[in-house]
Amino acid sequence: MRHGKKFNHLGRTASHRKAMLSNMAASLVIHKRINTTVAKAKALKKYVEPLVTRAKLDSTHNRRMVFTYLQSKEAVTELFKEVSLKVGDRPGGYTRIIKTGSRLGDNAEMCMIELVDFNEIYGNEVTKTPKKGTRRRSKKTAQDSESTEKTVVQDKIEDKVNLDASNDEPTTEEKD
Repeated sequence: MRHGKKFNHLGRTASHRKAMLSNMAASLVIHKRINTTVAKAKALKKYVEPLVTRAKLDSTHNRRMVFTYLQSKEAVTELFKEVSLKVGDRPGGYTRIIKTGSRLGDNAEMCMIELVDFNEIYGNEVTKTPKKGTRRRSKKTAQDSESTEKTVVQDKIEDKVNLDASNDEPTTEEKD
């Protein structure tokens, strides 16, 4: 039975687990995304999210407290300078776990854990909802579209005429 079992020990001693999570958290903060197993990612999520919350308020005490967990000056600086600026208005949920399949050797479930606001692929674009209007076109837009179509056709004809004229002119070699 698993009554009262709230923490995954990951098959490691306490000191090994603490060192592993500290290294993984520092890597996550510096690189913004890492690949690992699902169990480690879930443990890392619980480890790193309070640190990101603490980084929202930049004080000497908070920096020292975060340093006791990360043990890396570069990671602490990155967390307080870049990460805290992006997540300043977010109330929580700073990380995302995306499952990527099974590992080839031992069939362990693999995933990618990343900081939510640093994903370039999706999630950052602002979607604009179109303004609700009527289905018919107004006279003004119909006239504008017709005039632009005419100018495009006229430009194409002028370009073609210019090309034909430049091909018809004899060169200096042909004149002799």
